[in-house]
Amino acid sequence: MSLTTTARRLLATGALVAATALAVSGCGAITTGNDAGSSDGGFQLASYIQDRVDSGEPMRIKLSYHDPSLAFATPISKGMEKAGDEMDADVQLIGPTGGDAAKQVSELQTLIQQKSIDGLAVSSASSDALKPVIAQAYDAGIPIISFNTDNPDSKQMGFVGQDLKGSGKSEAEELVKTLGDGATGKVVVFSLDTGAGWSNDRFSGFEEGIKASGLEVMGPVNVGNEPNAAYNTVESTMAGAGDVVAIAGLDCCSTTAAAKWVEQSGNTGKITMVGFDLLPQTADFVNNGVVSFTISQNPEEQGYQAVKVLVDFLKDKTVVKGVDTGAQFIDKSNIADATVEG
Repeated sequence: MSLTTTARRLLATGALVAATALAVSGCGAITTGNDAGSSDGGFQLASYIQDRVDSGEPMRIKLSYHDPSLAFATPISKGMEKAGDEMDADVQLIGPTGGDAAKQVSELQTLIQQKSIDGLAVSSASSDALKPVIAQAYDAGIPIISFNTDNPDSKQMGFVGQDLKGSGKSEAEELVKTLGDGATGKVVVFSLDTGAGWSNDRFSGFEEGIKASGLEVMGPVNVGNEPNAAYNTVESTMAGAGDVVAIAGLDCCSTTAAAKWVEQSGNTGKITMVGFDLLPQTADFVNNGVVSFTISQNPEEQGYQAVKVLVDFLKDKTVVKGVDTGAQFIDKSNIADATVEG
């Protein structure tokens, strides 16, 4: 692939971000449930937090990630810690191993009750399950935003992350270009959690981006986040599928599992493989020609901006707004300059 082609990809992605930024101070998936600091007075900072702000104590900011055991959590944590050092904030990445929504809710409820946080950012295992506890934090006077995965129609004060539906649409549109005009056949889509809101958003965007082509979408197929089980699911799914011309992963782990199958089954160059995120394994697959392209969502920036948005609100009364951390297509032509996630 030429540098000119890659440049067009990046420009197209930038145009998408710029256009959607006009809609809601970020992108379509960035939804501000309550505009903190606005004149409606809807949010009232808890008095114990105000006392800590007034006394100049370091702000206690926690980022609740839906599964800290995922490799994607490593760069998020790096960005979070960088922000904490720069802004003199006490930061911590928390969350349930394995993506258990009930455990995530319970952990957050304990923090709220103990008044042990000054600001909170959540990446939910389940949007529906998290809505009540987001409201609980907001009503308790704790500034709360979502990051990485959005919680629209909740009481979140902003969202930091990628336009999930937009990125799914971009993945499909770029796949169609990669396959070429008039391509037909099946595209199998895999996700590590088909029940999650982020997965639904990405897949709905993917469907929208591919509907004008002659391709048939199969899936999404749930693989889970355990590597061996994920690979086995991909293998059994592909054994029962015919006329497959491409595979698309909607996340880091389904992408690596599917790419591993493509390589080990001898389908490199025969089945086009595309996906999300840039784990070290994914970078190897791109370099080896197994993965045609992957989309980075800049997780380090997500961790950094989540802390910054909350600290700026607490210390400077800056209105909470969504932050679009963007999307970048990574392929062989630009991977040497890309930041590996994990």
